[in-house]
Amino acid sequence: MCRHLGYLGPPVPLAGLLFDPPHALAVQAWAPRDMRGGGTINADGFGVGWWPPGAATPVRHRSAMPIWTDASLPALAAATSSGAVLAAVRSATVGLPVVETAAAPFTDGGRLFSHNGVIRGWPSAIAAQARDLPVEDLLTLDAPTDSATLWALVRAKLRAGEPPAKAVAAVATEVAAVAPGSRLNLLLNDGEQMIATTLGHALSVRALRDSTVISSEPLDPGPAWQPVPDGRLVVATATHVEITPL
Repeated sequence: MCRHLGYLGPPVPLAGLLFDPPHALAVQAWAPRDMRGGGTINADGFGVGWWPPGAATPVRHRSAMPIWTDASLPALAAATSSGAVLAAVRSATVGLPVVETAAAPFTDGGRLFSHNGVIRGWPSAIAAQARDLPVEDLLTLDAPTDSATLWALVRAKLRAGEPPAKAVAAVATEVAAVAPGSRLNLLLNDGEQMIATTLGHALSVRALRDSTVISSEPLDPGPAWQPVPDGRLVVATATHVEITPL
């Protein structure tokens, strides 16, 4: 399916996540190592969102084209630094549109969201859950895709006051219950905390003294990377990571 990553810590150039490491996100786009049977290449768009220094809301750049075709992105990524980032490359589910607005990260206010996976039987499998969403939310989805619908479900719980970890975990488990076999690796970043799930896809965490990276695959062969087992919830800040069963 897709590949995604999140970062919290001291400001770093976006290139240090997207391009510079030996297995950076741009490399994972065309040479993924662990797709768990969910695709072979991530050529159906990409997106990156980041918080400029002192900003309360993130900036976002998305495209429907493969990340390696954006000739201006490497220079932009080298010149732009941030202490909070979420980026993704997309492998579209067969039958779903390949358009810029279908590429993660999705955003609302001060949050960024990505989904790595697929909802089996979408859209009928989660029609009951979607009926509970405000009509305006359904009419203004970024795109008619399973990932955009998942974001609408998570966002509704956040707006209702649920803590981010509880909201993300609840959506993942509720959708898994009604759509067995779905792949539901979700990733939420609010600039201070990241929430991630593992259901059907790979995920690794690198926790250093003052920074944390959550990534579908390790960006480099360094020993600090920790694979996250399936069926887990990850709650992370720049200096602390907690991994618990979903």
